[in-house]
Amino acid sequence: MRKTTLDELLAMANAKAVRRQPSDEEHCIQVSCVRWFRLKYPHLFARLFAVPNGGRRDGVTGARLKAEGVIPGVADLILLKRNRHYCGLLIEMKTANGRQSDAQKWWQQAVCADGEFKYVLCRGIDDFMREVDDFLSEC
Repeated sequence: MRKTTLDELLAMANAKAVRRQPSDEEHCIQVSCVRWFRLKYPHLFARLFAVPNGGRRDGVTGARLKAEGVIPGVADLILLKRNRHYCGLLIEMKTANGRQSDAQKWWQQAVCADGEFKYVLCRGIDDFMREVDDFLSEC
């Protein structure tokens, strides 16, 4: 059995770090969006929240979360505020090149089929600000 060299381990670590970068970028975008929302709409602070549905977990934790009701594909942010047309706003954050997973597409279709919720895909803070302002202008 051949042992892995230090150079090989470093190369593997760097390759993994490169793969994580888009999620770090998405994280930074989402943090900026939430900060903006809380500054602009402090009276709705508790109405916008994140759904920590992603990330890697071990099998036991994943099974426990699933038993507790976690559903793959749920939107990143949920705004529980009714406007004239919808019961709430569901926001999926993506980077400029990010794509929805099959689970995210399924959840969007399943939850929005009856037209009660508005689902938006935001690729940055400008998209987020526009979508939230437009949604709340209809209250």
